[in-house]
Amino acid sequence: MTEYEQRALSELEFWKIKQTNKTSSLNRAAKRVQAKINEWIPKKVHAVITESIKGMVQTALAGSSIKSMEPLVGEELELREKLALEKVEVYKKAAAIEGSGTGAGGIFLGLADFPLLLTIKLKFLYDVSSIYGYDPKEYENRIYILYVFLLAFSSDEKRKETLALLEDWEAKKEELIQLDWQTFQQEYRDYLDIKKLLQLVPGIGAVVGFYVNYQLLDQLGETAKFAYRMRYFRV
Repeated sequence: MTEYEQRALSELEFWKIKQTNKTSSLNRAAKRVQAKINEWIPKKVHAVITESIKGMVQTALAGSSIKSMEPLVGEELELREKLALEKVEVYKKAAAIEGSGTGAGGIFLGLADFPLLLTIKLKFLYDVSSIYGYDPKEYENRIYILYVFLLAFSSDEKRKETLALLEDWEAKKEELIQLDWQTFQQEYRDYLDIKKLLQLVPGIGAVVGFYVNYQLLDQLGETAKFAYRMRYFRV
């Protein structure tokens, strides 16, 4: 094991402990407020979110319309993570620009952000999978991608459950090939915080969209890094 890998493994163990911690009381209070706000959001918005997530899951499972780089073979972890970090920066900028553009249009154009952002996230995860040497053309690897997404954007309880599944992926993957997309979409919807909903408000939507999309891709990038470290080290 190289010095970089030793350090990466130590960081992974620390990150796993962090994932089992509860979110702050402030975040939990914000979720309660969000639940109330969700009651005021038009049904059309909820329908767009639901269909967008369902479409993303179906696209990932089919695996036919997403193109990605060829999987890297025989490279050390340090190089893989250098390339993954470069991808994160590219996709963060793309997501931020997209969020700013759709956010500037208020609620109607803002609705377009949900499917567009999901596409960006999925394309990013396909590329990261290839960088770590897992071909997203293979069904097992596409399922893993969806669980990485779920790990990044879910409640405390679901995050712990998903982390445990990914830690024991080789033993449990046969049980996980049929993803419950209803649970998947509900977790993602519940994760969308007040700031994201504010993207639909004319006047401030562009700024909110730029910032929030950037942060969401940053979070997804960190989660993907550690999730694929688990596969790399088989821990």
